[in-house]
Amino acid sequence: MNDAITTDAQTALPASELALLEARFPAHAVPVGGSAVVSVRERGAGPAIVCLHGIGSGAASWLGLALQLAPQARVIAWDAPGYGASTPLSAAQPSAADYAQRLHGLLDALDVQSCVLVGHSLGALTAASAARKDSALASRIRRLVLISPAAGYGAPQREEARRKVRAERLATLDELGIAGMAAKRAGRLVSAGASELARQWVQWNMAQLNDGGLRQAVELLCNADLLADLPPAMPVRVACGALDAVTTPEACAEVARRCGVPLESIADAGHASYVERPQAVAALLREALAA
Repeated sequence: MNDAITTDAQTALPASELALLEARFPAHAVPVGGSAVVSVRERGAGPAIVCLHGIGSGAASWLGLALQLAPQARVIAWDAPGYGASTPLSAAQPSAADYAQRLHGLLDALDVQSCVLVGHSLGALTAASAARKDSALASRIRRLVLISPAAGYGAPQREEARRKVRAERLATLDELGIAGMAAKRAGRLVSAGASELARQWVQWNMAQLNDGGLRQAVELLCNADLLADLPPAMPVRVACGALDAVTTPEACAEVARRCGVPLESIADAGHASYVERPQAVAALLREALAA
């Protein structure tokens, strides 16, 4: 089944793009203790920017951003536990703290003592947990950047929404499978004006998902509460695609308010802004590095 998914997905992405990915942003497995590994893609040298993807994506999605930033920074993008070749977490319903602990192991293994941490969508839940004032990782995060952050459904008042989202997400996965879900849902991640290549990339990234890793990520989405982990222990920037229909500017504005900072708008971009408008997001991250 995995082979079929990969073949179908590759037909939606030009071979030149796959060749560019493997030549300029190849994946490698990093042992992080016990028998666990984290698959990462790296490019560049200098201060570290660590990038955490959303629920329907993976490390490869940061290719365009890595190419933009490599002259100024070491861009490190992980495949979250259960994604790509990364070992899943042991708990069936892992918490944001469980993902943050795996991130801690990765930064130890890569000897990253200081970084700008970027969390996109679901990745913001892990990033915010890692950036809490009581987190063992907080002292190693120079700046936190949350892009179109998912708030999660773990707050007590969101119990009804939590049950509905879990049921709908898992039913969609059971009905469509990974490949069908990518074909049907990937288009929501970009704006109506996105290039055909950006559309191909978001669909290809979603088609690479693993069933088990995605199911764990659904539990993270349903049980985590981003706002409870904010404000972070370090300076933060919160940004959102101006045309984001998934984590809307209105929802992201509440995250920014909780952090005591203004929401930064990424013009002409939907949810996957760093895929659709990598130059704009790279400019934001250069500013974070320079601050």
